Amino acid sequence: MTSSQWSDLDRPPLRGAQLERAVLRPGGLWTSLRVVAETGSTNSDLVARAAEGAEAGTVLVAEEQTAGRGRLERSWSAPARSGIFLSMLLRPSAPKERWGWLPLLVGVSAASALSQVAGVEVRLKWPNDLLVQVGGEERKLGGILAELAGDAVVVGIGLNVSLREDELPVPAAGSLLLAGAAVTDRETLLRALLRTFDELYTDWAGADGEPEASGLRAAYAAQCATLGRQVRVELPGGRELLGEAVAVDGDGRLVVRDSAGEERAVGAGDVLHVRPQQR
Repeated sequence: MTSSQWSDLDRPPLRGAQLERAVLRPGGLWTSLRVVAETGSTNSDLVARAAEGAEAGTVLVAEEQTAGRGRLERSWSAPARSGIFLSMLLRPSAPKERWGWLPLLVGVSAASALSQVAGVEVRLKWPNDLLVQVGGEERKLGGILAELAGDAVVVGIGLNVSLREDELPVPAAGSLLLAGAAVTDRETLLRALLRTFDELYTDWAGADGEPEASGLRAAYAAQCATLGRQVRVELPGGRELLGEAVAVDGDGRLVVRDSAGEERAVGAGDVLHVRPQQR
């Protein structure tokens, strides 16, 4: 374990003006993009701005988060400028019962963009953890958190880009650097991520949020590393479900077949990929 630190040259700051020019375009989804040096949580900031009437397509990016949050009330922390920490404000026209697909849509967008631009395979663990291989081991690259804010949805993304092994918050975490990515320039990755999401969101909204007609359900299944695996799902209330993940249903829930052959759809829970002998 080394005590040396990355210099500013190793982790240059994002150039907000250049990102704005690259991302904001007439007729596009994104209406504003702001980069801040530090904040508690980009999601919390945008939830507050949504209540004040902020425009759909608002994007907030932080160089560092001091109170970042993940799914299931977990904290998220990383050194300044070591990753991508952003939130986006959306006001979907699709029926509200289909908004549950939004975090999965963000997952598909992120996995697609990063795989193409960074040159490493990025997969999804249900519902929307991003996974990479580091030394033959499956590691978590990042996560996604969606929150309702009245008639809006705020979706946050946290991605580890340049973290080294000794900087990881937990052993199960990974980064694009450790996965051997060909590209770790955050501006390049950000542009690709926002562009890909714009395209997929436009298709989804054009299909009124219907996951089949928009192609989202098929795209998610193709990138989901959970399907076909033995899983242990830690359910609310301390219960757990063991079995094989066999499908994602029309509501975005994970369908698990237990040892008795019964299939159950899970809408909330923490999924662990396990080896058959661990069951």
